Amino acid sequence: MVSICKRQCFFAFILILGTWAYEVASRELQEPSMSARHEQWMATYGKVYADAADKERRFEIFKDNVEYIESFSTAGKKPYKLSVNKFADLTNEELKVAREGYRRPLQTRPMKVTSFKYENVTAVLATMDWRKKGKLVSLSEQELVDCDTQGEDQGCEGGLMEDGFDFIIKNHGITTDANYPYQAADGTCNSKKEASRIAKITGYESVPDNSQAALLKAVANQPISVSIDAGGSDFQVHSSGVFTGRCGTELDHGVTAVGYGETSDGSKYWLVKNSWGTSWGEEGYIRMQRDTEAEEGLCGIAMDSSHPTA
Repeated sequence: MVSICKRQCFFAFILILGTWAYEVASRELQEPSMSARHEQWMATYGKVYADAADKERRFEIFKDNVEYIESFSTAGKKPYKLSVNKFADLTNEELKVAREGYRRPLQTRPMKVTSFKYENVTAVLATMDWRKKGKLVSLSEQELVDCDTQGEDQGCEGGLMEDGFDFIIKNHGITTDANYPYQAADGTCNSKKEASRIAKITGYESVPDNSQAALLKAVANQPISVSIDAGGSDFQVHSSGVFTGRCGTELDHGVTAVGYGETSDGSKYWLVKNSWGTSWGEEGYIRMQRDTEAEEGLCGIAMDSSHPTA
């Protein structure tokens, strides 16, 4: 009797094991291997590596990122999604070094403007999207990288938004990104491209620090340059939805708040234009949680913001 039970138990075990192996094999046939996915991703984004060792290292990072994204997607319902974007073969630290260079001004740095232009605004629209008010022209980051190298602005090593504004004023304007495209590397100032100036400013003003209410008034009236902590892993591979992911307040990236709104389920957000291309986020934009308990806002969005004046 015991022998029969053992045989039956063994048979059941083999049956379960065989079923599991069949399901795994079927899944592997249906889904491309990680290596094939990496090759396809390389073709999509035009990635070329220095040698086989570099490719192998990038593949391991790619695999880790893909596995993280997939585990995030299956962990439960969240207000935002992640995707295998063009940064999928970079570690989070590598992205921070390669793409982020904002430096927050020292507290001792004198401010040129002490008043807030929109301080007395008492009512703002419920939603705002400056993309719908007129064409948002992308101005040249590379011109600032190559040509604005005085003071604390040091190309890809980072700089201050206020110093960038000062450069544009002294230079009598700035050209477009289309004319002087971003290269993600320090270069020599191209005076010929720089001469085609499309936008001019006469000054700039700061929005009161750590006040989401003040930032809301400002964004209701014009796009605002804001600084954020963009160092989180979820921010790196963000795809869509209202971002509520982990991030600190170590400001390291400059972006533009071009609006705000509220989803159908009541989630309030800032509409932010990033500079990482249209393949990132929602066609180059991200909706970030608004009206957080902390006055500095999610990722420190209300900590240091300013806008040019015509």
